[in-house]
Amino acid sequence: MKFAVIKTGGKQYKVAEGETLTIEKLSDSANWEVGKKVVFKEVLLTDDGEKTILGTPTISGATVTAEVIATGKSKKVVVIKYKPKVRYRVKRGHRQLFTKVKISKIDSPARS
Repeated sequence: MKFAVIKTGGKQYKVAEGETLTIEKLSDSANWEVGKKVVFKEVLLTDDGEKTILGTPTISGATVTAEVIATGKSKKVVVIKYKPKVRYRVKRGHRQLFTKVKISKIDSPARS
């Protein structure tokens, strides 16, 4: 089974071809429209079943290509701040933006 470990949005994800992945939406919103191809260049590890290539910290020349399926907001997270005896109560909510992508191709350079 061919898989790779990529870094995006400050997190690391283990991905395989044909897999659907939900990641945080990045600031470059022009490249994240539904139906567009996205290339992840920060590949930390690749494995094709026989040979494993580990980057230091990334593998030069390795890419993971994905297609944007959907964008949206996740469920609301409620944050409550409270201090006893001083009448301090604050309730805030946050909905994180996300992008759902489908991994289409994992390219790794040939090393011997």
